[in-house]
Amino acid sequence: MPKRAVLLVNLGSPDSTSVPDVRRYLREFLGDERVLDLPAAARWLLLEGIILRTRPKKSAHAYSEIWRPEGSPLIITSKSVQKKLAAKLGDDTPVYLAMRYGNPSVASVIAQIAADGIEEILLFPQYPHYAMSSWETVVVKVFEEAAKLAPKLTITTVQPFYADKDYIEALYEVSQPYFAQAHDHVLFSYHGIPERHLRKADSSKAHCLTVKDCCATCSTAHATCYRAQVLATTRALVKRAGIAEDKYSVSFQSRLAGEPWLTPYTDFELVRLPKEAGKKNLLILCPAFVSDCLETIEEISGEGKEIFMGAGGAVFQQIPCLNDQAPYIDFVHGRVQRWLVGETPEATRAKAFLDA
Repeated sequence: MPKRAVLLVNLGSPDSTSVPDVRRYLREFLGDERVLDLPAAARWLLLEGIILRTRPKKSAHAYSEIWRPEGSPLIITSKSVQKKLAAKLGDDTPVYLAMRYGNPSVASVIAQIAADGIEEILLFPQYPHYAMSSWETVVVKVFEEAAKLAPKLTITTVQPFYADKDYIEALYEVSQPYFAQAHDHVLFSYHGIPERHLRKADSSKAHCLTVKDCCATCSTAHATCYRAQVLATTRALVKRAGIAEDKYSVSFQSRLAGEPWLTPYTDFELVRLPKEAGKKNLLILCPAFVSDCLETIEEISGEGKEIFMGAGGAVFQQIPCLNDQAPYIDFVHGRVQRWLVGETPEATRAKAFLDA
């Protein structure tokens, strides 16, 4: 049998909360053509001429608010997932961890995989939903580095698992103790993307944001439609938890100014819900992230709570991400086990996607 391994890849974090480290991280992150998908010259001017002159200091402060003695929460949690998954798989199937931006880098980990004599890997992007700025950029980066550093390596990629019944069950198990508490409303806050990204990902160029109720109208475009996928996750979890239609809503957090992003915006909803809808006791969860990070801890638990309470809210409770909790480890382990025994209808060769 070929020597096999698992490669987990998450977003990443700066090496520290220092402004230079944050600037270096943002340069790599926002310099990605799938994140800021502008022509190279325009992307460089925006990044170097505007964003990196002001944002690193502000972001460094935000990171300092969530940093732990051991480092970045996202890195700490990701390493714990790696360790717990490795314990369940045993020595025959090593588990590697890389970050799309920052350290440990994809290149360094692919080099280590090659040095260890690994012949096949299961690439497991830590993103439930497809987006060119998340799932796709991870897959592309891994294949690019493998082509240079380990050209004989066989790579199988776990596809976005937004509607996988075991993933939904993991979300339910983690969320149910909070759903059982008294509350007026549940807000599903997903990371935002520009509307333009939906149109670019629509291979038909005639469905996303073009057809009325496009996310509710069956289409092959949904295979690469972030909005359709997050709504599918929401519907599945709401059904599993028995949440009434008038007791939940969906919003999108994090955006850059200058163009339309997916709406409604989370910060606007955190004002509207208590002030206009009378929803004073709120549960909020962020299923686009498997690990709590800057966007969930600082942006939601910090700024988001302040906005909600300032608008007249009474109780604000954030449901943690899956993190390294047992339901998520069991889900990931189950997917890996299916790959190991050859039962992988949902894990396809990523090269077919890249060549399409």
